[in-house]
Amino acid sequence: MKKDSNPIYKNIALDLANKIIKGEWQVGERISGRSTLAGIYNVSPETIRRAIALLEGMDVVSSIRGSGIKVMSLSAAEKFISRNNDNEHIKAAKENVFNIINEKKKLDKELEENLNKISDFIERFNNISPFLLIEVNIKDNCKVLGKKVNEIQLWQHTRATIIAYRREGNTVVSPGPDYIFTTGDTIVVIGNDEVYDKVCDFIYN
Repeated sequence: MKKDSNPIYKNIALDLANKIIKGEWQVGERISGRSTLAGIYNVSPETIRRAIALLEGMDVVSSIRGSGIKVMSLSAAEKFISRNNDNEHIKAAKENVFNIINEKKKLDKELEENLNKISDFIERFNNISPFLLIEVNIKDNCKVLGKKVNEIQLWQHTRATIIAYRREGNTVVSPGPDYIFTTGDTIVVIGNDEVYDKVCDFIYN
């Protein structure tokens, strides 16, 4: 549960204003004095004084020395509640923005670290392996449109393996032999240094 960030005196002021709105206290009525309220809310008289000062600042009540606290305005109580609720919403929104910014920084850092790892891996892979990763776009004139990888025997004809494909911004890794060649796709294949020419010749020629 999220911890209430309001100071105690502000919560008491909000509760008092709510009581006025609910009709527990009528306009013109004198409510309990500070000492009595301090006992009800189990706080110090100073805390009650600060709560009443908030309400007096918006003409919700009037504190008369020796005569207690008088309810002055129902509309002012409603305005007090509304204003403080708006302030809480703004405060919560600001906290959410800061949280999002911090999360984005973490994600950016993780992304950078992973990109560095990938770059390092590819560099080492290219240095020690005779295989290449290449991309091929699947266009309307591709002769294998609508067919599965295992139907056309791609590996047998080109020695290339499809390890991923991109479609409408989404990337699918390890699609397997059931991948169907579809216009607009970009396939990622792995093979030897002649793999690009072999794959293009096979699926287009």
